[in-house]
Amino acid sequence: MSSNKYELPKKFHGTEKNVWVEFSKLAVDHQALNLGQGFPDFQPPQFVLDALKNTVTNGNYQMNQYTRSYGHPRLVQALSKVYSPLMNRTIDPMSEILISVGAYGSLFSSLNGIISPGDEVIIIEPFFDCYDPMVKVAGGQSVFVPIRPTKAGVEGPTSSVDWKIDESELESKFNQKTKAIIINTPNNPLGKVFSREELEMISRLCIKYDVICISDEVYEWLVFGESKHIKIATLPGMWERTLTIGSAGKTFSATGWKLGWTIGPANLLLGAQCMHQNCNYNCPTILQEAVALAFEHELPKIDTPECYFKQLPLEIIPKRDMLISLFNEMGMWPVIPDGGYFLMADISGIDVDLSGENPEEARDVKFVKWMTKNKKLTAIPPSVFYSKEHQSVGENYVRFCFIKEDTTLNKAVDILRKWKQTM
Repeated sequence: MSSNKYELPKKFHGTEKNVWVEFSKLAVDHQALNLGQGFPDFQPPQFVLDALKNTVTNGNYQMNQYTRSYGHPRLVQALSKVYSPLMNRTIDPMSEILISVGAYGSLFSSLNGIISPGDEVIIIEPFFDCYDPMVKVAGGQSVFVPIRPTKAGVEGPTSSVDWKIDESELESKFNQKTKAIIINTPNNPLGKVFSREELEMISRLCIKYDVICISDEVYEWLVFGESKHIKIATLPGMWERTLTIGSAGKTFSATGWKLGWTIGPANLLLGAQCMHQNCNYNCPTILQEAVALAFEHELPKIDTPECYFKQLPLEIIPKRDMLISLFNEMGMWPVIPDGGYFLMADISGIDVDLSGENPEEARDVKFVKWMTKNKKLTAIPPSVFYSKEHQSVGENYVRFCFIKEDTTLNKAVDILRKWKQTM
Protein backbone atom coordinates (compact mmCIF):
# COMPACT_ATOMS: atom_id res chain seq x y z
CA MET A 1 0.00 0.00 0.00
CA SER A 2 1.43 3.39 -0.96
CA SER A 3 2.51 5.77 1.79
CA ASN A 4 0.14 8.53 0.66
CA LYS A 5 -2.75 6.39 1.91
CA TYR A 6 -1.66 7.42 5.38
CA GLU A 7 -1.41 11.16 4.82
CA LEU A 8 -3.58 13.44 6.91
CA PRO A 9 -6.85 14.09 5.05
CA LYS A 10 -7.10 17.62 3.66
CA LYS A 11 -10.13 18.43 5.82
CA PHE A 12 -7.83 18.29 8.86
CA HIS A 13 -5.11 20.51 7.39
CA GLY A 14 -4.54 23.55 9.60
CA THR A 15 -6.23 21.92 12.59
CA GLU A 16 -3.26 19.89 13.85
CA LYS A 17 -2.05 22.41 16.45
CA ASN A 18 -4.06 22.91 19.60
CA VAL A 19 -3.54 25.98 21.78
CA TRP A 20 -4.56 24.16 24.98
CA VAL A 21 -2.04 21.38 24.45
CA GLU A 22 0.73 23.79 23.44
CA PHE A 23 0.42 26.28 26.29
CA SER A 24 -0.43 23.75 29.00
CA LYS A 25 2.74 21.86 28.09
CA LEU A 26 4.70 25.13 28.07
CA ALA A 27 3.45 25.90 31.59
CA VAL A 28 4.47 22.45 32.83
CA ASP A 29 7.87 22.62 31.13
CA HIS A 30 8.66 25.95 32.83
CA GLN A 31 6.84 25.21 36.13
CA ALA A 32 4.68 28.27 35.58
CA LEU A 33 1.43 29.21 37.28
CA ASN A 34 -1.25 28.43 34.72
CA LEU A 35 -4.06 30.98 34.45
CA GLY A 36 -4.59 30.00 30.84
CA GLN A 37 -6.95 27.08 30.42
CA GLY A 38 -10.45 27.67 31.76
CA PHE A 39 -11.34 25.36 34.59
CA PRO A 40 -11.85 25.82 38.34
CA ASP A 41 -9.10 24.54 40.62
CA PHE A 42 -11.65 23.74 43.34
CA GLN A 43 -14.34 21.12 43.88
CA PRO A 44 -17.87 21.38 42.48
CA PRO A 45 -20.51 22.25 45.11
CA GLN A 46 -21.22 19.55 47.67
CA PHE A 47 -24.73 18.82 46.39
CA VAL A 48 -23.24 17.93 43.00
CA LEU A 49 -20.66 15.60 44.56
CA ASP A 50 -23.40 14.05 46.70
CA ALA A 51 -25.50 13.48 43.58
CA LEU A 52 -22.66 11.52 41.98
CA LYS A 53 -21.95 9.58 45.18
CA ASN A 54 -25.61 8.63 45.58
CA THR A 55 -25.80 7.53 41.96
CA VAL A 56 -22.74 5.30 42.32
CA THR A 57 -23.83 3.71 45.61
CA ASN A 58 -27.60 3.38 45.24
CA GLY A 59 -27.41 -0.23 44.00
CA ASN A 60 -29.26 0.43 40.74
CA TYR A 61 -27.46 -1.71 38.16
CA GLN A 62 -28.95 0.35 35.32
CA MET A 63 -26.70 3.27 36.28
CA ASN A 64 -23.77 1.21 34.96
CA GLN A 65 -25.39 0.29 31.64
CA TYR A 66 -26.35 2.09 28.45
CA THR A 67 -29.09 4.65 28.67
CA ARG A 68 -31.15 6.31 25.96
CA SER A 69 -28.87 7.47 23.12
CA TYR A 70 -30.19 11.03 22.83
CA GLY A 71 -30.12 11.64 26.57
CA HIS A 72 -30.85 9.90 29.86
CA PRO A 73 -34.61 10.29 30.49
CA ARG A 74 -34.20 11.78 33.95
CA LEU A 75 -31.71 14.36 32.71
CA VAL A 76 -33.65 15.55 29.65
CA GLN A 77 -36.77 15.83 31.81
CA ALA A 78 -34.86 17.94 34.35
CA LEU A 79 -33.48 20.13 31.57
CA SER A 80 -36.96 20.60 30.16
CA LYS A 81 -38.14 21.86 33.55
CA VAL A 82 -35.19 24.26 33.82
CA TYR A 83 -35.24 25.61 30.28
CA SER A 84 -38.94 25.71 29.38
CA PRO A 85 -39.49 28.90 31.45
CA LEU A 86 -36.24 30.40 30.12
CA MET A 87 -37.26 29.64 26.52
CA ASN A 88 -40.84 30.87 27.07
CA ARG A 89 -42.20 27.58 25.71
CA THR A 90 -42.68 23.97 26.75
CA ILE A 91 -39.66 22.01 25.58
CA ASP A 92 -40.29 18.37 24.68
CA PRO A 93 -37.60 16.46 26.58
CA MET A 94 -37.62 13.54 24.15
CA SER A 95 -37.49 15.37 20.82
CA GLU A 96 -36.07 18.86 21.52
CA ILE A 97 -33.04 18.08 23.72
CA LEU A 98 -29.89 16.14 22.81
CA ILE A 99 -27.22 15.20 25.37
CA SER A 100 -23.69 14.82 24.02
CA VAL A 101 -20.07 14.60 25.18
CA GLY A 102 -19.64 18.11 26.55
CA ALA A 103 -20.49 21.30 24.71
CA TYR A 104 -17.72 20.22 22.30
CA GLY A 105 -19.78 17.18 21.36
CA SER A 106 -22.94 19.26 21.18
CA LEU A 107 -21.30 21.75 18.80
CA PHE A 108 -19.77 18.98 16.69
CA SER A 109 -23.07 17.11 16.37
CA SER A 110 -25.00 20.30 15.64
CA LEU A 111 -22.62 21.57 12.96
CA ASN A 112 -22.27 18.20 11.25
CA GLY A 113 -26.01 17.74 11.47
CA ILE A 114 -26.83 20.84 9.41
CA ILE A 115 -23.82 21.59 7.19
CA SER A 116 -23.34 20.14 3.71
CA PRO A 117 -20.16 20.51 1.62
CA GLY A 118 -19.91 24.03 0.24
CA ASP A 119 -22.12 25.65 2.88
CA GLU A 120 -20.80 28.83 4.48
CA VAL A 121 -20.91 29.42 8.23
CA ILE A 122 -20.47 32.90 9.68
CA ILE A 123 -18.39 32.90 12.87
CA ILE A 124 -18.39 35.92 15.17
CA GLU A 125 -14.86 36.63 16.44
CA PRO A 126 -13.32 36.16 18.93
CA PHE A 127 -14.52 32.55 18.78
CA PHE A 128 -13.74 29.37 20.66
CA ASP A 129 -11.02 27.71 18.66
CA CYS A 130 -12.93 24.48 17.85
CA TYR A 131 -15.58 26.23 15.73
CA ASP A 132 -13.53 26.61 12.56
CA PRO A 133 -12.08 23.05 12.54
CA MET A 134 -15.56 21.63 13.13
CA VAL A 135 -16.94 23.60 10.19
CA LYS A 136 -14.09 22.34 7.99
CA VAL A 137 -14.60 18.71 9.02
CA ALA A 138 -18.29 19.06 8.13
CA GLY A 139 -17.28 20.26 4.66
CA GLY A 140 -18.26 23.88 5.20
CA GLN A 141 -16.39 27.13 4.83
CA SER A 142 -15.96 29.60 7.70
CA VAL A 143 -16.61 33.30 7.13
CA PHE A 144 -15.39 35.58 9.92
CA VAL A 145 -16.74 38.83 11.35
CA PRO A 146 -14.92 40.41 14.31
CA ILE A 147 -16.28 42.19 17.34
CA ARG A 148 -14.07 45.28 17.35
CA PRO A 149 -12.96 47.43 20.29
CA THR A 150 -14.40 50.93 20.07
CA LYS A 151 -11.92 52.24 22.65
CA ALA A 152 -8.69 50.67 21.43
CA GLY A 153 -5.63 52.59 22.54
CA VAL A 154 -7.37 54.17 25.53
CA GLU A 155 -5.16 54.27 28.63
CA GLY A 156 -7.17 52.82 31.46
CA PRO A 157 -9.69 50.01 31.89
CA THR A 158 -12.41 49.47 29.31
CA SER A 159 -15.43 47.19 29.21
CA SER A 160 -16.53 44.27 27.08
CA VAL A 161 -19.57 46.45 26.32
CA ASP A 162 -17.19 48.68 24.31
CA TRP A 163 -16.63 45.88 21.78
CA LYS A 164 -19.14 46.05 18.93
CA ILE A 165 -20.20 44.24 15.75
CA ASP A 166 -20.64 46.42 12.69
CA GLU A 167 -24.06 45.57 11.24
CA SER A 168 -23.10 46.48 7.67
CA GLU A 169 -19.95 44.37 7.86
CA LEU A 170 -21.94 41.46 9.26
CA GLU A 171 -24.69 41.66 6.64
CA SER A 172 -22.12 41.78 3.85
CA LYS A 173 -21.14 38.20 4.75
CA PHE A 174 -24.63 36.77 4.26
CA ASN A 175 -25.44 35.25 0.86
CA GLN A 176 -27.21 32.28 -0.73
CA LYS A 177 -24.48 29.91 0.47
CA THR A 178 -24.81 30.97 4.12
CA LYS A 179 -26.22 28.05 6.10
CA ALA A 180 -25.54 29.10 9.68
CA ILE A 181 -24.06 31.65 12.05
CA ILE A 182 -22.30 30.78 15.31
CA ILE A 183 -22.49 33.19 18.25
CA ASN A 184 -21.11 32.82 21.76
CA THR A 185 -22.72 34.78 24.59
CA PRO A 186 -21.34 35.37 27.17
CA ASN A 187 -18.32 35.38 24.91
CA ASN A 188 -15.06 33.57 25.50
CA PRO A 189 -12.48 35.16 25.72
CA LEU A 190 -13.98 38.65 25.78
CA GLY A 191 -16.63 38.28 28.49
CA LYS A 192 -19.11 40.20 26.33
CA VAL A 193 -22.79 39.57 27.05
CA PHE A 194 -24.68 40.34 23.86
CA SER A 195 -27.35 42.99 24.38
CA ARG A 196 -30.94 42.59 23.24
CA GLU A 197 -30.29 45.12 20.47
CA GLU A 198 -27.30 43.12 19.20
CA LEU A 199 -29.24 39.87 19.27
CA GLU A 200 -32.17 41.48 17.50
CA MET A 201 -29.82 42.66 14.77
CA ILE A 202 -28.45 39.14 14.32
CA SER A 203 -32.00 37.77 14.37
CA ARG A 204 -33.13 40.13 11.61
CA LEU A 205 -30.32 38.94 9.38
CA CYS A 206 -30.95 35.26 10.15
CA ILE A 207 -34.62 35.66 9.22
CA LYS A 208 -33.92 37.80 6.16
CA TYR A 209 -31.43 35.32 4.71
CA ASP A 210 -33.05 32.14 6.13
CA VAL A 211 -30.01 31.17 8.20
CA ILE A 212 -29.70 28.82 11.20
CA CYS A 213 -28.21 30.20 14.42
CA ILE A 214 -26.02 28.06 16.66
CA SER A 215 -25.88 29.86 19.98
CA ASP A 216 -23.09 28.72 22.32
CA GLU A 217 -24.33 29.71 25.78
CA VAL A 218 -22.16 27.61 28.08
CA TYR A 219 -21.48 30.59 30.38
CA GLU A 220 -25.18 31.50 30.60
CA TRP A 221 -25.28 31.50 34.42
CA LEU A 222 -22.04 33.47 34.82
CA VAL A 223 -23.32 37.00 34.25
CA PHE A 224 -22.30 39.91 36.46
CA GLY A 225 -23.95 43.03 37.84
CA GLU A 226 -26.79 44.52 35.83
CA SER A 227 -26.01 42.51 32.70
CA LYS A 228 -28.64 40.02 31.61
CA HIS A 229 -28.23 36.93 29.51
CA ILE A 230 -30.85 36.82 26.75
CA LYS A 231 -31.40 33.67 24.74
CA ILE A 232 -31.60 34.48 21.04
CA ALA A 233 -33.99 31.55 20.64
CA THR A 234 -36.61 33.53 22.59
CA LEU A 235 -36.70 36.40 20.09
CA PRO A 236 -39.52 36.48 17.49
CA GLY A 237 -38.93 34.06 14.63
CA MET A 238 -35.81 32.52 16.17
CA TRP A 239 -36.90 29.37 18.03
CA GLU A 240 -37.50 27.53 14.76
CA ARG A 241 -34.01 28.37 13.45
CA THR A 242 -31.84 28.18 16.61
CA LEU A 243 -29.83 25.42 18.27
CA THR A 244 -28.81 26.43 21.80
CA ILE A 245 -25.73 24.82 23.37
CA GLY A 246 -25.31 24.34 27.14
CA SER A 247 -22.78 22.69 29.44
CA ALA A 248 -22.97 20.77 32.71
CA GLY A 249 -19.26 21.33 33.21
CA LYS A 250 -19.58 25.11 33.12
CA THR A 251 -22.90 25.10 35.01
CA PHE A 252 -21.69 23.02 37.95
CA SER A 253 -17.93 23.75 37.89
CA ALA A 254 -17.22 20.16 36.84
CA THR A 255 -15.58 20.53 33.44
CA GLY A 256 -14.18 16.99 33.48
CA TRP A 257 -17.66 15.49 33.49
CA LYS A 258 -17.97 16.39 29.79
CA LEU A 259 -21.74 16.57 29.41
CA GLY A 260 -23.37 19.12 27.13
CA TRP A 261 -26.73 19.60 25.49
CA THR A 262 -28.35 21.05 22.42
CA ILE A 263 -31.88 22.45 22.64
CA GLY A 264 -33.94 23.25 19.56
CA PRO A 265 -36.93 22.30 17.44
CA ALA A 266 -37.19 18.59 16.62
CA ASN A 267 -36.75 18.99 12.86
CA LEU A 268 -33.59 21.08 13.30
CA LEU A 269 -32.19 18.75 15.95
CA LEU A 270 -32.61 15.61 13.84
CA GLY A 271 -29.28 15.91 12.04
CA ALA A 272 -27.42 16.42 15.34
CA GLN A 273 -29.13 13.32 16.75
CA CYS A 274 -28.07 11.27 13.74
CA MET A 275 -24.48 12.51 14.08
CA HIS A 276 -24.41 11.79 17.81
CA GLN A 277 -25.87 8.28 17.62
CA ASN A 278 -23.37 7.30 14.94
CA CYS A 279 -20.40 8.89 16.73
CA ASN A 280 -20.76 8.58 20.51
CA TYR A 281 -24.09 6.70 20.72
CA ASN A 282 -24.66 7.81 24.31
CA CYS A 283 -22.95 9.47 27.27
CA PRO A 284 -22.10 7.93 30.67
CA THR A 285 -25.32 7.02 32.45
CA ILE A 286 -23.94 7.65 35.93
CA LEU A 287 -22.88 11.21 35.09
CA GLN A 288 -26.19 11.99 33.39
CA GLU A 289 -28.12 10.75 36.41
CA ALA A 290 -25.92 12.81 38.75
CA VAL A 291 -26.39 15.99 36.68
CA ALA A 292 -30.14 15.36 36.66
CA LEU A 293 -30.11 15.08 40.47
CA ALA A 294 -28.08 18.30 40.69
CA PHE A 295 -30.61 20.20 38.58
CA GLU A 296 -33.47 18.72 40.61
CA HIS A 297 -31.74 19.94 43.77
CA GLU A 298 -31.73 23.53 42.45
CA LEU A 299 -35.11 23.58 40.71
CA PRO A 300 -37.21 24.48 43.79
CA LYS A 301 -35.07 27.58 44.43
CA ILE A 302 -34.09 28.48 40.85
CA ASP A 303 -35.76 31.90 41.10
CA THR A 304 -34.31 32.73 44.52
CA PRO A 305 -30.99 34.31 45.53
CA GLU A 306 -30.04 31.03 47.24
CA CYS A 307 -29.83 29.15 43.94
CA TYR A 308 -26.31 28.01 43.04
CA PHE A 309 -26.68 29.55 39.58
CA LYS A 310 -27.04 32.96 41.22
CA GLN A 311 -24.48 32.35 43.96
CA LEU A 312 -21.58 31.38 41.71
CA PRO A 313 -21.32 34.74 39.88
CA LEU A 314 -21.32 36.52 43.25
CA GLU A 315 -18.51 34.28 44.43
CA ILE A 316 -16.25 34.92 41.45
CA ILE A 317 -16.80 38.68 41.05
CA PRO A 318 -14.24 39.40 43.82
CA LYS A 319 -11.78 37.13 42.01
CA ARG A 320 -12.34 39.05 38.78
CA ASP A 321 -11.97 42.35 40.61
CA MET A 322 -8.71 41.21 42.24
CA LEU A 323 -7.15 40.81 38.79
CA ILE A 324 -8.73 44.03 37.50
CA SER A 325 -7.13 45.99 40.33
CA LEU A 326 -3.78 44.35 39.78
CA PHE A 327 -3.75 44.96 36.02
CA ASN A 328 -4.64 48.59 36.60
CA GLU A 329 -1.54 48.85 38.81
CA MET A 330 0.54 47.25 36.05
CA GLY A 331 -0.74 49.46 33.25
CA MET A 332 -1.92 46.23 31.63
CA TRP A 333 -5.35 47.72 31.08
CA PRO A 334 -8.17 45.22 31.66
CA VAL A 335 -11.24 44.72 29.50
CA ILE A 336 -13.79 44.30 32.28
CA PRO A 337 -15.99 41.30 31.43
CA ASP A 338 -19.74 41.18 32.01
CA GLY A 339 -19.85 37.40 31.94
CA GLY A 340 -17.86 34.17 31.77
CA TYR A 341 -14.71 33.57 33.75
CA PHE A 342 -12.01 35.15 31.66
CA LEU A 343 -10.38 38.56 31.70
CA MET A 344 -8.52 40.11 28.76
CA ALA A 345 -5.73 42.58 29.52
CA ASP A 346 -4.17 45.06 27.08
CA ILE A 347 -0.41 44.47 26.79
CA SER A 348 0.30 47.15 24.18
CA GLY A 349 1.92 49.38 26.82
CA ILE A 350 4.08 46.63 28.34
CA ASP A 351 7.61 46.87 26.98
CA VAL A 352 9.41 43.51 26.96
CA ASP A 353 12.10 42.09 24.71
CA LEU A 354 10.43 39.50 22.46
CA SER A 355 13.37 39.17 20.07
CA GLY A 356 14.04 35.65 21.30
CA GLU A 357 10.62 34.41 20.21
CA ASN A 358 9.46 33.23 16.80
CA PRO A 359 9.12 36.38 14.62
CA GLU A 360 6.41 34.68 12.54
CA GLU A 361 4.03 34.52 15.50
CA ALA A 362 1.55 37.16 16.64
CA ARG A 363 2.69 39.54 19.38
CA ASP A 364 0.38 38.07 22.05
CA VAL A 365 1.67 34.54 21.32
CA LYS A 366 5.26 35.71 21.71
CA PHE A 367 4.33 37.69 24.83
CA VAL A 368 2.70 34.71 26.57
CA LYS A 369 5.64 32.46 25.73
CA TRP A 370 8.06 35.08 27.06
CA MET A 371 5.96 35.57 30.22
CA THR A 372 5.77 31.81 30.83
CA LYS A 373 9.51 31.37 30.50
CA ASN A 374 10.65 34.51 32.30
CA LYS A 375 7.89 35.32 34.82
CA LYS A 376 6.53 31.78 35.40
CA LEU A 377 2.98 32.86 34.60
CA THR A 378 0.91 31.44 31.74
CA ALA A 379 -2.11 32.94 29.99
CA ILE A 380 -3.72 32.37 26.59
CA PRO A 381 -3.05 34.63 23.58
CA PRO A 382 -6.43 35.85 22.22
CA SER A 383 -5.24 36.01 18.61
CA VAL A 384 -5.83 32.24 18.49
CA PHE A 385 -9.55 33.05 18.73
CA TYR A 386 -9.39 35.02 15.47
CA SER A 387 -8.98 34.17 11.81
CA LYS A 388 -5.63 35.06 10.24
CA GLU A 389 -7.10 38.12 8.56
CA HIS A 390 -8.30 39.54 11.87
CA GLN A 391 -5.52 38.41 14.25
CA SER A 392 -4.41 41.99 14.75
CA VAL A 393 -7.67 42.72 16.62
CA GLY A 394 -6.60 40.40 19.44
CA GLU A 395 -2.81 40.41 19.41
CA ASN A 396 -2.41 43.27 21.88
CA TYR A 397 -4.22 41.38 24.63
CA VAL A 398 -3.77 38.29 26.79
CA ARG A 399 -6.49 36.18 28.40
CA PHE A 400 -6.46 35.11 32.05
CA CYS A 401 -8.85 32.71 33.81
CA PHE A 402 -10.05 33.94 37.22
CA ILE A 403 -12.29 31.07 38.39
CA LYS A 404 -9.50 29.91 40.69
CA GLU A 405 -8.88 29.56 44.41
CA ASP A 406 -7.80 32.80 46.07
CA THR A 407 -4.51 31.12 46.94
CA THR A 408 -3.87 30.59 43.23
CA LEU A 409 -4.78 34.17 42.36
CA ASN A 410 -2.61 35.46 45.21
CA LYS A 411 0.36 33.68 43.64
CA ALA A 412 -0.38 35.54 40.41
CA VAL A 413 -0.57 38.79 42.36
CA ASP A 414 2.89 38.13 43.82
CA ILE A 415 4.36 37.35 40.39
CA LEU A 416 2.91 40.45 38.78
CA ARG A 417 3.85 42.82 41.61
CA LYS A 418 7.44 41.60 41.54
CA TRP A 419 7.40 42.09 37.78
CA LYS A 420 6.05 45.63 38.22
CA GLN A 421 9.00 46.49 40.49
CA THR A 422 11.39 45.75 37.60
CA MET A 423 9.58 47.92 35.03
